[in-house]
Amino acid sequence: MKKWIIGLFAMLMSVAALAAVNINTATQQELETLKGIGPVKAKAIIDYRAKNGPFKSQADLVNVPGIGEKTVEKLKADLAVSGSTNTAAAKVAAKGATATAAPATAQPAAKPAKAAANAATPAAAKKP
Repeated sequence: MKKWIIGLFAMLMSVAALAAVNINTATQQELETLKGIGPVKAKAIIDYRAKNGPFKSQADLVNVPGIGEKTVEKLKADLAVSGSTNTAAAKVAAKGATATAAPATAQPAAKPAKAAANAATPAAAKKP
């Protein structure tokens, strides 16, 4: 089971790496799938694009307020200035990572607490 989960996680991460967001056509939600781009920066990209026209290159993103060269460099592999936006793979990867991570962290915390409560109750106290 553990090998299966690790394999699934690796597959999902490789699919996410193939996702590219076209900064000239992406919606705010699609831009927010990029690491380090939240609602404020996504809106700034859309506002800049509406005012100045389409981006000619990925490097043009440094002209957007709040986005610097380091951010553009980190995102370079995930950005496109032509073609379609492919964020479906990124969304599937995010859902898969969340779905496999959530149960693993939620259940173990409940069991020790229950076991500790049972251990704290003396056997003699249970029988009247």
